[in-house]
Amino acid sequence: MGHVFHPGHQELHGITVVVETAGRRTYVGRFDHEDPEGVHLLDVATHDGADGSSREQYLERTARYGVRAERKHIVVPRSEIAAIRRLG
Repeated sequence: MGHVFHPGHQELHGITVVVETAGRRTYVGRFDHEDPEGVHLLDVATHDGADGSSREQYLERTARYGVRAERKHIVVPRSEIAAIRRLG
C-alpha cells in the first residue's frame, strides 16, 4: 500500500483522480471517500465527448491546465465505474 495523504482516510483521499465509466462519461475530481453509495468526488469536472474531443484529449488538457470544476460534490455509483486512477 502507498502513502496515505491524510492518515485515517482511504489511500486516494485528497488526490485528483479520473473515474472512467463503461459509457462515454468521465469524471475528474478530488477523491473524498468510497462507501456503499459509490465514490465521492469533490470539485468535479465531467466529459462525455459532446465537444468532439476524445477522453484522452480531454484528460491531457485537464492535466496540463487544471480541473474546471462544474460541481462541488458528486457520487459516482460503483456499478458505473470501469476504472479509477490518478490524473497525470
